[in-house]
Amino acid sequence: MKSGKKKIVTGLIALAVSLAVLLGLQAVDRSLPAEAAPAAEAAAAGFQAGTYSASADGFGGPVTVALTVDGGGRITNVAITGDSETPTVGGAAIPTLADEVLAAQSGDVDVVSGATFTSNAVRAAAAAAYEQAKGAPVEEGPKPADGNRYIPGTYTGTSKGFGGDITVTVVLSENEIVKLTIDGSHETENIGSFAVDMLDDRILEAQTPNVDALTGATVSSGAIIRALKDALSQAGADLSAFPTVSDASGGIKTYESMQVDVVVIGAGGAGMTAAIKAKQAGKNVIVLEKMPYAGGNTTKATGGMNAAETHYQAEQGIEDSVEQFVADTIKAGHYINDEALVTMMAELSARAIDWLDSIGAPLPKVSFSGGATNKRIHAPADGSGVGAFLVTRFLNTMDELQIPVYYDTTATRLMTLDGAVVGVMAEGKTANYTIHAGAVVLATGGFGNNEDMIVHYRSDLLGTVTTSAPGITGDGILMAEAVGADLVDIEQIQLHPTVEQGTSMLITESVRGDGAILVNQNGKRFIDELQPRDVVSAGELEQPGSYAYIIFDQRLRDGLKAIEKYVSTGIVVQGETIEALAEQLDIDPATLAQTLSDWNRYVADQNDPEFGRTTGMEADLSVAPYYAIKIAPGIHHTMGGVHIDTDARVIDVNGDPIPGLYAAGEVTGGVHGGNRVGGNAVADIVVFGGVAGENAAAWCDALAAEPEMAPAA
Repeated sequence: MKSGKKKIVTGLIALAVSLAVLLGLQAVDRSLPAEAAPAAEAAAAGFQAGTYSASADGFGGPVTVALTVDGGGRITNVAITGDSETPTVGGAAIPTLADEVLAAQSGDVDVVSGATFTSNAVRAAAAAAYEQAKGAPVEEGPKPADGNRYIPGTYTGTSKGFGGDITVTVVLSENEIVKLTIDGSHETENIGSFAVDMLDDRILEAQTPNVDALTGATVSSGAIIRALKDALSQAGADLSAFPTVSDASGGIKTYESMQVDVVVIGAGGAGMTAAIKAKQAGKNVIVLEKMPYAGGNTTKATGGMNAAETHYQAEQGIEDSVEQFVADTIKAGHYINDEALVTMMAELSARAIDWLDSIGAPLPKVSFSGGATNKRIHAPADGSGVGAFLVTRFLNTMDELQIPVYYDTTATRLMTLDGAVVGVMAEGKTANYTIHAGAVVLATGGFGNNEDMIVHYRSDLLGTVTTSAPGITGDGILMAEAVGADLVDIEQIQLHPTVEQGTSMLITESVRGDGAILVNQNGKRFIDELQPRDVVSAGELEQPGSYAYIIFDQRLRDGLKAIEKYVSTGIVVQGETIEALAEQLDIDPATLAQTLSDWNRYVADQNDPEFGRTTGMEADLSVAPYYAIKIAPGIHHTMGGVHIDTDARVIDVNGDPIPGLYAAGEVTGGVHGGNRVGGNAVADIVVFGGVAGENAAAWCDALAAEPEMAPAA
């Protein structure tokens, strides 16, 4: 009964948040009713009745607070606008913040949990607006000479990005941005880093800061634009005079037709692996990617790749087997996996590790992941996130092999003839394409960022945050369905237990695998932290507030590079002692200290009598300072999708392969069953991406050798 009530309450909260977003509550207006007005204070010297506004940087962009103040200094109306804030986080917090400012008669209000950036922006902007009402002078900077846009010189502006400060330096003549340099070294590799690499050219060409944000990297883009505006303001520019320039094509599109051997739809890990393998087999290959950059959900992967009987395991004395890999995967998947696919993934995993070695992408660091009996998850040597690491290496290899990627190009339809797939129709920004191909590989990812599809299959997940990349919207599944493809396990959607809710940032499984623990708001452990993801997620939802904290120490931080991203993003709380950390988390210090002491004893004894944890216990948590990240479950993987066989051929609703159509990665179903083991997504994309690319190339060879196999024209 308790669980049922929790679901009802969670659903009502999610519905309320969704309605808030639908009604546009990132902009709110609150007035003080006359009958509820507190007694006015004595008029303060210098107060002028009127409406005053100020802005400050929130999470996604500027947040503006307008205060209406009477002659006695009383705030009678609060209006807050934050159109760039995340709708379900900062945007949802804005109404609460407006009420609090009005009630407190001040900007000195509490931070809304999970919306720290937005809250701090409201606090700062409200304080600045109130100071204006007191008569604070508004200083005007120097102005350019008449007829000029800028005071010539070099200027630098800074703004908060996703991973830390972004700095923009501009060299200006009287009327031109001559040079622009962006320093965003803390931004996420292959997401925010693309904004850093691409926006400078757009801005220089347009000669205005008002350019479109890079899709999927809006936080980084917004920070770049704000920092640029700061620099231009220092040069006396009138920011209101700049035009807005969209990168959307306003002209007439051309129509282009081409012939290739293999067309791959999607430039994530599975798609790039398939393209490389097909090219290595001697085929003419192109890749279509609807986003302006490569990576997809692969870039989001932070843990590693599961593989069994690898040379790295042998070199490190780690015993493992393909059979145990299969058994762990099927057990975690609740025994509904396609055993043939799981076996194929496990059997080819060591070969896939060798192939990654061959393209300069070694994964030598081997550790535990949740649901694995043995150390099996392979990661980069420096502990960096596996996804960004692999995407960079895949892109380098594709460049070396001269595989073209058509970015900002969306595949819209699979072309068929006599039941076989013979090409793709696609739409780009400046051209529409008809691409004739011997074979097509679908690698478009799942549907974790398509709330309509999520709710269609799992209505209980309405309003749940997602870790998926913006382009993961189920396009490939819908295209495959349109040509008769069968779907399997489509309702199986995984929650990841360690997602920071304010940023939707995934906290890599390696943190727990290297020894971190989870505690609730009472400061106590509540589960074996390395149980399968669905089990840990369910355990968190039963805790007070349905969240937990992941606790780790300096030793663990030093050994895992990925943690620095969390620190620079501002989601990590630090305490010089465990008691000091507890105080910051509003946890009883003695309780958390006892929990840590007990855990360190369990590690020393290699025995966890409370929850039976047996993995990730090589080192205790005893090196100060201590750290915590507040986390809760978030949508992380859609296990279901297009039905494939062990040759990565797409299977139709009658159980037959669709000639010429292959698929790999999260667009497919069957591999993971009812729950995915951490580290298996990367194994899936590399193994089956390779299988799809190799077999697509082989199909082209068969068509060339036996033309009668081709569909009739």
